[in-house]
Amino acid sequence: MTAVLATPTAPAADAEPHARQRRSGKLMAGLGIAGAFLLIAVVGPILSADPEALSYDQLQGPSAAHWLGTTNTGQDVAAQLMSATRGSLWIGVLVGVFATAVSLLVGVVGGYLGGWLDETFSLVSNVFLVLPGLPLVILITDYTDTKGIMMIAAIIAVTAWAGPARVLRAQTLSLRHRDYVDAARVSGEPGWRIVVFEILPNLAPIIAAQFVFAVLGGVLIEVGLAFLGLAGGASGSWGGMLYFALSASALPRGAWWWFVPPGLFCALLGTGLALINFAIDERVNPRLRKETS
Repeated sequence: MTAVLATPTAPAADAEPHARQRRSGKLMAGLGIAGAFLLIAVVGPILSADPEALSYDQLQGPSAAHWLGTTNTGQDVAAQLMSATRGSLWIGVLVGVFATAVSLLVGVVGGYLGGWLDETFSLVSNVFLVLPGLPLVILITDYTDTKGIMMIAAIIAVTAWAGPARVLRAQTLSLRHRDYVDAARVSGEPGWRIVVFEILPNLAPIIAAQFVFAVLGGVLIEVGLAFLGLAGGASGSWGGMLYFALSASALPRGAWWWFVPPGLFCALLGTGLALINFAIDERVNPRLRKETS
């Protein structure tokens, strides 16, 4: 009888390590993909040829001389892809930083202080939530003369902060009345110190997930704008490569090596960042942790 009662405990003891392994595997896969793109963005343009150099090897397929073929003007597609990876990632990171900074200011600071400031921030965020994001970005970009990387990132971030700000505000409203926050307030801690050391650490997983999502959204929106010819620049991003491939009729000509690599890179980066976001969601959401265990 004793042996029968002891045996059911063995599977339960092994369930949690396997669940942690699945979660860590998803996170490690996403970090591996994102790290590979980061390495390409940093080292690739240094080791590759000049992406703007012209040659007489026009619309040549992949070969030993040109690993990913050439464009209609003889430019090396592999060199353009390396340079475009740096440009797309840089814009995505800038969008993530801008959108996260604004959402922290509106959601956390406004939610903690409350009063008229919180009401004002909530009104502004509600207005931006009901505005159509992509048409607004296209409209602002079309009427903006300067289309540098910083400007494009700032325009995209304009429509990327409102949703995260609402989530952070709701969490801050819940945290600001916790016992440890009240104890810090009673002990004389200044408000900025309470926000930085008491509230923000509890919001770190949510902020990380929102940052990753903003980076992904920034990359995808910039690719769309560049594909439509609204982001400026030549082949400085994946969308720029797709735009010029479309303009040169690469698809009817059968020059798949020109438009497939940037599209594939965009899909792979989206997969990697999505895996990271799913792993963070599983850590934050108790229901997801229970389902994966």
